[in-house]
Amino acid sequence: MARQSSPARATLLGDVIGSRVASDRKALHDQLSAALDQVSTEVDALDDLKVIAGDEFQATFATVGEALYAALLLRLRLDPDIDVRIGVGWGPVTVLDAAHSTQDGPGWWAARAAIEWVEERQGVVGFERVRTAYRPAPDPDGPRAEQTPAVVGPSAAAVNAALLCQDHLVGSMDQRSRFILEGLMHGRTQTQLAQELGLTRQAVNQRRKHDGLAIAVEAARSLRSVQ
Repeated sequence: MARQSSPARATLLGDVIGSRVASDRKALHDQLSAALDQVSTEVDALDDLKVIAGDEFQATFATVGEALYAALLLRLRLDPDIDVRIGVGWGPVTVLDAAHSTQDGPGWWAARAAIEWVEERQGVVGFERVRTAYRPAPDPDGPRAEQTPAVVGPSAAAVNAALLCQDHLVGSMDQRSRFILEGLMHGRTQTQLAQELGLTRQAVNQRRKHDGLAIAVEAARSLRSVQ
């Protein structure tokens, strides 16, 4: 089995919430795969988004910000049929088997820790809308991982504070507002979105103002710039 190490990169790991009780798992898989392919064409990935096992998927990016942007785009693209949780890790990754997208290493395990945290927090009252988290890999030279500086990367505290707010805001929106949010992120005008939804431009503008869409778009752009 080939092993190929890489410098620090952002690893995105995700899984589908409630997939085990889905009535048509084949249809779910097909819809997820199609969305992963679509989002891969819209972001700058080192390794495209792809299903790795069952309802799990992964990708790698040069920056944490691009991984977080891909995570939000994917959530919006799958709405309302499929709900996902996503962990993003920062650190070196070892490719164990390129043909099967099998990875290992500190960055991969940091992403795994992030998604496990999301799953745990979703069961806590007040955190039901949490869907995304970020973890940097610990310094391998430290005596104890939890007490040592992380591999150089964005501040976990700052990024996760932003993600908590973003998840709560997006989770508070209805399907129509999330559709408008995705459209605004892609640069579509309010007039175009109104025509697509059969609404007036004024109705779209009201949602933009009162549902926090303008803030969500700016927050997504700011997070995307995170190195």
